[in-house]
Amino acid sequence: MSAVENKPAFPFLQTALPIALIATLAVGVAHQVGFLAATPPTAALYEPQTIVVAPRTFQYRADGEFIRGVHPVDAPMSTVRRTDPLTMMKYQVTVSEYDACVMEGACAPSAGPAAPDATLPVTGVNYDDALAYARWLSQKTGEYWTLPSDQDLAFAAGKRFPDDASGLDPDNKNPALKWIADYEREAASRSKRDPSPRPIGSFGENEYGLSDFGGNVWEWTTTCHRRVHLYANGSQEGVETICGVNVTVGPHRSPISTFMREPRGGGCSVGTPPDNLGFRLVKSTKWYAPLLQALRQRGIIT
Repeated sequence: MSAVENKPAFPFLQTALPIALIATLAVGVAHQVGFLAATPPTAALYEPQTIVVAPRTFQYRADGEFIRGVHPVDAPMSTVRRTDPLTMMKYQVTVSEYDACVMEGACAPSAGPAAPDATLPVTGVNYDDALAYARWLSQKTGEYWTLPSDQDLAFAAGKRFPDDASGLDPDNKNPALKWIADYEREAASRSKRDPSPRPIGSFGENEYGLSDFGGNVWEWTTTCHRRVHLYANGSQEGVETICGVNVTVGPHRSPISTFMREPRGGGCSVGTPPDNLGFRLVKSTKWYAPLLQALRQRGIIT
């Protein structure tokens, strides 16, 4: 008999089927021992409107300060192939939605101005506030909600995602040119400032139905700011990850200390600070999302 004839007829089934059976068994056992809670009967009352961004390949320039030798350079553009869809809130979390969490004692009051309109996006919230709301919403819906990463936002924002590149020659040895380019971009950004939050929907939708991205509310992400050192040939030498300073994204990226609620007062931001800090969440649709939520409720994960 030839080697070809000895090959299994259905190699995919021989690997995928056992994995699926094990996964089903694991979920069943967890449910039987009470580890997975039933969906709350009032879950629909708290379910936010979402969009689903289909898998695709896209261009992405990672956040960070990139230094080649001793000279600052633009981060390289990379091609990212995303194979799973992303479910994300269509709108930023609103004042009324956040206040419901505050009234139950699960969230700290925001530092934003008193809002005459409950449909305004909540502002004056820091990274921990956003995490607290994600935990509260997950409990109310029985789902697993988290903040997006910087790459998640780039995937969902599409053409509206900001490109922070200066466009300078990467072989440039004059750091002043990079500083001048950054200054000119920041000056242009300051000239367009309109800091008063507006009701959701005021800034329109992108090609995927995501609303208000790139307006005047910057959105918290789980991505820590980085300083990336490159060799002369452009390959990576080392990375300093600066957690405690997370990337926020709006008309431009801005790394902000996670405790800050009002960025215009400082907070280790690089460049022009955001006008307002808010957020939106992503929902996990993985088969093991209920298990993640159960682990979060028990304080095993955040």
